[in-house]
Amino acid sequence: MRLNGRLIGDITISMKSTDYLDMPDLVTSDRQVALDEAERRKYDEMKDELILQLPDGEITAANAASLSGKLSQMANGAVYADDGTVTAIHERKLDALEDIIESANGSPVLVAYWYRHDLDRISERLRRLGVAFARLDTPESIRRWNDGEYPVMLIHPASAGHGLNLQQGGSTIVWFSVPWSLELYTQTVGRLFRQGQKSGTVSVIHIVAKDTIDGRIVKALKAKDDTQAALIEAVKAEVKA
Repeated sequence: MRLNGRLIGDITISMKSTDYLDMPDLVTSDRQVALDEAERRKYDEMKDELILQLPDGEITAANAASLSGKLSQMANGAVYADDGTVTAIHERKLDALEDIIESANGSPVLVAYWYRHDLDRISERLRRLGVAFARLDTPESIRRWNDGEYPVMLIHPASAGHGLNLQQGGSTIVWFSVPWSLELYTQTVGRLFRQGQKSGTVSVIHIVAKDTIDGRIVKALKAKDDTQAALIEAVKAEVKA
């Protein structure tokens, strides 16, 4: 059943949590990494090859999503072949993640990934470094994160459901791969950026491969967030009027 906005306008209101809750500061930054000439050539070849394979040169939603996924994977450092095998491209983001974790000086870091090979490659790097970590996907792993038992926890945005409380465990989230979905992005950040956060500041870091689809994804998320914020502000203005 669809509701007429005019019928419920006088009994509904939409507000941001920052309007009425004691929230920490939110600091967002991009950590850029650059592909070398050989890595850039592989990325560009993948982009050109997939475009050339499009029937009649037309881009549909299906093949646009496929192309986006392939380019996003390559920006992360690896890509799935048609047979399911993984081809490694670079370790730029892994190096950046290592630097971020070392700079945290033991403060817990939540790392968001998207693809399975992201999880595998991050896990391999952390084992090599001797950094204790776990995948955050069970009530027990949530408890151990909030109790500060792990300096690094790996989380998939799809598992970061509404109401999941992770603010006791840390205040830094690193996006190894940034999703297109604003809802998944905001609800994942919201696991740390919420009332009860022990730190006065929540840090959100995007690891972005320079001159790749990463930049477009981050830009698209900001545009969606700006549109959503403008809508809420408009509703609030109407209420005040």
